[in-house]
Amino acid sequence: MLMALRINILAKGFSGISAESLETVLNAFNKSCLPLVPEQGTVGASGDLAPLSHIMLGLLGEGKMWSPSTGLDDAKTVLERHGLKPLSLKPKEGLALINGTQMITALGAEAIERAKYLALQADIIAALTVEVLKGNVAQFDPDIHAARAHPGQIEVACRMRSLLNSDVFESKCYAANKIDRKVQDPYTLRCIPQIHGVVIDTINFSKNVITTEMNSATDNPMVLKDRHILISGGNFHGEYPAKALDYLAIGVHELANISERRIERLVNCAYSEGLPSFLVQEGGINSGFMIAHCTAAALTSENKVLCHPSSSDTISTSGGTEDHVSMGGWSARKALKVINNVENILAIELLAGCQALEFFHANGYTTTEPLEAVYNVVRKYIKPWQKDRYMSPDIEIAANLIQTNKIWNTAKPFIMKYYQTKNMESNLSSFFN
Repeated sequence: MLMALRINILAKGFSGISAESLETVLNAFNKSCLPLVPEQGTVGASGDLAPLSHIMLGLLGEGKMWSPSTGLDDAKTVLERHGLKPLSLKPKEGLALINGTQMITALGAEAIERAKYLALQADIIAALTVEVLKGNVAQFDPDIHAARAHPGQIEVACRMRSLLNSDVFESKCYAANKIDRKVQDPYTLRCIPQIHGVVIDTINFSKNVITTEMNSATDNPMVLKDRHILISGGNFHGEYPAKALDYLAIGVHELANISERRIERLVNCAYSEGLPSFLVQEGGINSGFMIAHCTAAALTSENKVLCHPSSSDTISTSGGTEDHVSMGGWSARKALKVINNVENILAIELLAGCQALEFFHANGYTTTEPLEAVYNVVRKYIKPWQKDRYMSPDIEIAANLIQTNKIWNTAKPFIMKYYQTKNMESNLSSFFN
């Protein structure tokens, strides 16, 4: 992605690079000859100079490079093995090849893509928790959310309705526990659209910034060929993607905050609406999901530190000329760390929700078709918790189900059916607009 974005920027014609040099970069990319780039070392102004320098270092035949056929080897060797000649730089090309925000943007694009599907699956996992904690469906009524009119909130409420008890998908669990329901659920259930919804809107905001950045000329000086002039400007400054990715990390982390609190409600018999302590029988002998909840709490706390915005910092560099920098490289890297932690936290909630559903199944109650389908996907790989066992592999498998979008892909046709039955717009999410 990093190299592809750099090629895209160079091809726009603002960098002053020759067609021959651009073709050399493109040929290396097409043969999957990828230079080794360290993840640390950029301050995100004057572009990602250090990381982008490593890309062009490899194309000059220096440093390390990787390809599928050679593995990691000396760049000169990798280029030779693929019949490629090293770059031969022409005037201005040294700077033109390394000046831009493509490292921040490449990592940011991955973060956005993972965050999109993470948010969609967070709604499905939350719906399962609402079901097993005997939550109300009325709190997702469309008129409530239309009165506030935030797009993400409305979208999430709609998705919750498509998954929970309705005239499209009936739940025996819901019908059997009508009497036990509270007038008002705790906020971690009742306010899912408001909390998950702002995450949707945050991701969409960040996506727009990163998409613009991916397709922008970020070189300096800029070659304005129609006017036959060069102008020095500041398009290399990474403040836009840095701020957007700091915001993304803060937004996506809220899925962890609320998920960890829902896990607490699932495992704590004081809150779990009749479920056994730590979701296991013989609680004095088995610890059940107690340590899994500790893991979720630890990752949530770690995220709170990672959510400190790196773009609020700046250190003057380059002899005082680059006297304000974005620190966007760390914004992007820690956004990915936050997302990875959230994936694992939601994996724990998914396992806990499925374990809680076992106790309803034991009494002959099933949930809605979409949630039963999700349960069946999980149970295809992870057996129910009867007594204590090594849990780390279960969490890894559940996290992989989320990372490979299996939870979303399982529920998607049911959500579509609900929308079609209700004569609603068939677009499943604003992410796909």
